[in-house]
Parts: sequence; C-alpha cells; structure tokens
Amino acid sequence: MSGAMKYIDEFRDGDLARRIADRIAAEVQPGRRYAFMEFCGGHTHAISRYGIAELLPPEVRMIHGPGCPVCVLPIGRIDLAIKLALERDVIVCTYGDTMRVPASDGLSLIKAKARGGDIRMVYSATDALKIAAANPTREVVFFAIGFETTTPPTALAIRAAEAQGLTNFSVLCCHVLTPAAITHILESPEVRQYGTVPLDGFVGPAHVSIVIGSRPYEGFAVSYNKPVVIAGFEPLDVMQAIAMLVRQVNDGRAVVENEFTRAVTRDGNQAAQALVAQIFELRESFEWRGLGEVGHSALKIRPAYARFDAEVRFGLSYTPVPDHKQCECGAILRGVKRPADCKLFGTVCTPESPMGSCMVSNEGACAAHYSYGRFRDIPITTAPADAVVTGGTGNPPAANNLTTNSAAQAA
Repeated sequence: MSGAMKYIDEFRDGDLARRIADRIAAEVQPGRRYAFMEFCGGHTHAISRYGIAELLPPEVRMIHGPGCPVCVLPIGRIDLAIKLALERDVIVCTYGDTMRVPASDGLSLIKAKARGGDIRMVYSATDALKIAAANPTREVVFFAIGFETTTPPTALAIRAAEAQGLTNFSVLCCHVLTPAAITHILESPEVRQYGTVPLDGFVGPAHVSIVIGSRPYEGFAVSYNKPVVIAGFEPLDVMQAIAMLVRQVNDGRAVVENEFTRAVTRDGNQAAQALVAQIFELRESFEWRGLGEVGHSALKIRPAYARFDAEVRFGLSYTPVPDHKQCECGAILRGVKRPADCKLFGTVCTPESPMGSCMVSNEGACAAHYSYGRFRDIPITTAPADAVVTGGTGNPPAANNLTTNSAAQAA
C-alpha cells in the first residue's frame, strides 16, 4: 500500500478505508471472533480519533494494550520525582504528559510545582542539559520515561553531560521495553491472576519498531503462536494491519509482518541500539501499572555512568503504591475492561482532572475514548410521536396553554 502513497492525506482516505473494511468483513469467518491488541498508545489514539472500530465487523475486537508510557508508569516512580523536588531542592525536568499523572497524597508533579517544587516541562533531554548548564549550583534531574523510542535521546544526553563535564546533571531512568511486556501479557501467571483476555494477535508499535526493528518480535510470534503486524499510525495503516492479522489467523499462520515498510526494517536503527547498549543495561525487574512486576522489562544506567544515575546519587529506594481503589486503569491496560466500564470515567475522572494515568495522555485509552468515543456510549432513542413538542404554526404545549388561559382570565 505504501509504495504508491507518499502524502499524509493519502493515508486518511475515507473511501479507501471503507474498501479495506469491506475486505475485512468479507474475510472474517462466520462464527469466529478475532481479538487483536494494539500495543501502542498511538494506535489507540488513531483508532478512537478516526472511528476505526466502527468500520470493523462485529467479529473483530480491538483491545487497548499497555503501550502508553505515561499510563504504565507506577505511582511510586512519580513519588520519587516529587520527593526530589520538594525535599531535596532539585530542579526536576520531564515531558509534559508526566506532569499531570496522579501520585500519592493527591499530588502530581504539576501540583508539587504549585507547592513550590522547581519542576519544569521540557521537550527533550537536551533541554534538561541546558538547564543544568545554566544552573551550575543546583542539582538537575531529568525524569526519563518512555519506550525504546525515547531511550536514545536520554542516552545522548548522558553522553553529552559527560563530554561537557556537567557535575550537576543526572537521570531518573524509567525507560521500559516493549517485547518483554508483550511476552509478560502472554505468559505471566500474575497477569492471568489479575485477569486477561484471549488474544489472537498484535498490531505492533510503529516508532518503537523504527528503533528496534521487527526482529525482536519474531521469537514470541513463534513461541506463542501469535501473529504480529507492525503498523504506522495513520488510519489506513491500522486498517491494513488488521486485514493482514485476520488473514494470518484464517491461514493458521503466526509470523511477524511489516505494514510500515516506509519506516521500519528488520534490524532497526543499529546506531541507536549501540548507543543505548553503551549507556544502559537491563533491570532485573520493574513494576508496570496494570501488569505488576515484569522481569527484564526496563533499563537502568550502567555502573560506568553511575554519577549520572539519580537513584544512586540521591540514594533513592522505590516503594510500590496501589492505585485509587475505584480506578480501573490496570484492568483497562490489560484489555479486561473498557474505559466506559470504570465508574469514575467522564464524571470525577476527566482529562482536566484525571484520577488515573489512562486519562492523562492523549495516547491513553481513557483520554482517547473521552475525546472521540464517549458519545457513542449513549444509546440513541427516538421519542414517541405524541411526545414531540411543535412550535411555529403547530399547537403550543399544554403548559403554555395553561399560562395563556390564566393570563387571559386575569386580564
């Protein structure tokens, strides 16, 4: 599909999307259900924004996965950043979405900023470096989150800090890994205990795959007999990937296919991979919101660069913190529940006042559904003919008749 298409609006062609939807409907097997997880939050946003779910036949269900970096960040990690700002007089720099994720005691980074913490939103890790260079008497910590996509810029920042001789810059590293999380969803007894849904395949992430390539997915596609189709973020990318997954399931195949050929290769960006391997190493375990502890699913800074590791520099120790009791983010991240199943959704929990992490980022399942899908949850009913109130030349409502008659009598 991408060979003859190069402009963004071509990948948003409604007529072509409906043709792909018709092809999917023709290929689904009668009586069979298809459950596909789009791991990446960017795909979740696209599915909600462009109404892709409404184009699919009822046999095909898309399940939102834990691929939104803000959504899977546990409360305890945000607490560490807040503690640095409020108790250690540290300048904390982080990406914008992280600022509003709820933490302990009703706090968030933006509320901690209102309490006097020096917490600054940045657009890149190099912005944090510039702040450290401009404030040599202050400690500056970059609160680094995200998947493999945002890890290379953090590695570059650490290498640049070393080259510049910055002694007041460090990183609170919370970078996580995609393949380990997918494997955990498929095999972990802990996740099965929390509750999961049967999955027939995955829409593989786009930007992550540009960095790591398609090769890392090949192992679990074979081991767990689950097809993977890597897709771009445009609506036609997603539709085509779903069609490819349906075809694989029907054929009994489970391989990694690449719909996003205009950007993703099998081996990915090897220069970025080498840089990340130089600066980071695997953690033994890391807590994910909704998934619990996931082995070898995150990165930490290597001992050779320990002077840039905020956990080492400030002697930080992580303490797990449970989510709000009524918040269903964990179940939503596992695909067990949908945003509308949460009692808080759209009432006390909105993008302006989020109670859970899935409502913070526009890649979060709850925020995407709130922006683009919540009105579809409202059943459409037709009022009875005798209940329709007419105006103009029609008969006025009874209440108006009473008022008019009373006024006439009074006159």
